[in-house]
Amino acid sequence: MGLLSGYTDSQLVDLLSKDDRLAFTELYNRYWDKLFTVAANKLDKDLESAEELVQDLFMNLWRRRKDLRIKGCFSSYLATAMKYKVIDTRLKKKRWQEYKARSAPLIDTSTEEQLRFHELQRRLELVVQDLPERARLIYTLSRESGYTHKQIGDRLSISNKTVEAHLSRIIKLIRTKLGSMLHTLFF
Repeated sequence: MGLLSGYTDSQLVDLLSKDDRLAFTELYNRYWDKLFTVAANKLDKDLESAEELVQDLFMNLWRRRKDLRIKGCFSSYLATAMKYKVIDTRLKKKRWQEYKARSAPLIDTSTEEQLRFHELQRRLELVVQDLPERARLIYTLSRESGYTHKQIGDRLSISNKTVEAHLSRIIKLIRTKLGSMLHTLFF
């Protein structure tokens, strides 16, 4: 039995507001087990989280001891405070699980998608290298250098329509040669 075990909760809270460590210890010893049991049951037997919640509740109680104004029963105050801590913890766990569920596939597939993209780039370079010289030049000026059809036509002394026709044939050839890989990468 503690020195203050005969005191009522409200007497202990009054002493607590005057920085009485023994009053705090008595309240701690009086309610720790009950609060821990409630928290553990509400958190599906997550004992570590339950212990953290109870410790946090008592730390807050000590920090707020000077401003503590409890209307009614102290045990009801603690029960309500624990209820809100449990609700908050369950929401945080739920959000964390939802976040992990959403982000895990992104993390796992991003590496795979990068590898497929690099493989696609490598194969595209091989297809472009196999093009006839003039077609390769038109493709390179258009897709890699960013020239417009008019700029390519002026540079190679051909019409815009000829540039468009070449690019159309080149893109069809690329789609044919890389078709299955494009489908896998993007769908």
